[in-house]
Amino acid sequence: MPCPPYRSVEGAIDSFAATARCLGVRLETGGEWVLYAPCGLDDVFSLVLRPHPVLAPREVYEAKAARWAGEWPELTVLPWSG
Repeated sequence: MPCPPYRSVEGAIDSFAATARCLGVRLETGGEWVLYAPCGLDDVFSLVLRPHPVLAPREVYEAKAARWAGEWPELTVLPWSG
């Protein structure tokens, strides 16, 4: 299923399948770093993968979670709750 175009990078980040992936950093023209983390950073620093069922269906989250758990065995993967 094709994904509709996003109006902004933040709009795309808001649709990511897991809260720990809802994260973006950019460098502004004046040299200031801007962090966008609508779900906070707790899951990132705690290595917790929590579903974020905005646009991504259960199958997408579970496939990505399985792949990431294979790469990072210390990752805690929470089950789909949507």
